[in-house]
Amino acid sequence: MKLYYSPGACSLAARISLHEAGIAAEFERVDLKAKITETGRDYIAINPAGSVPMLVLDDGAAITENVAVLDLIASHEPRLGVSGPLGRTRLIEMLSYLSTELHIAFKPFWHGASGSEKQDAADAVAKRLNLLESRIAEPYLFGSDFTVADAYLFVMLRWAKAFRLPIPPRLLNLFELASERNAVRQALTEEAEPALNA
Repeated sequence: MKLYYSPGACSLAARISLHEAGIAAEFERVDLKAKITETGRDYIAINPAGSVPMLVLDDGAAITENVAVLDLIASHEPRLGVSGPLGRTRLIEMLSYLSTELHIAFKPFWHGASGSEKQDAADAVAKRLNLLESRIAEPYLFGSDFTVADAYLFVMLRWAKAFRLPIPPRLLNLFELASERNAVRQALTEEAEPALNA
């Protein structure tokens, strides 16, 4: 497998999840502004959407969109998913919320918002984090087991910290626990560049 990523972007969740699952993969950095890969290839020619992550399977099939990539990884390693009759549905429900509600709420921070726009974005992030805080099973989103959804949330909690946004206590605990995981440490070391791109 090969993961196209940008340091600190949501693709970090896929890298963490691949490491958690013990799935061997290559990683190729993408400059999201220039749309050029670290090997000098035109990323738009590889992925017309120009976004990360993109996971290329061993047979050449490409998967884009974080929710799909993370669901695929969880299907390969069920312990990163959610058990029970509605387990996969609940996981997709959470991944969708993280993608369409929380992730998108950070967008103004990536696009130079200032003044009231920035405050509106901070309020939007806080509202969504508070909802997660009220629903977390603890210590992770679904209880004692770390899932691909926790990897995704961890990335966005890093963004919240970078933008000095408040993180509710139980989510801060999740962040601190996740930070100690070997797969998370490995992924952060590999993406040691300080750049953050949504």
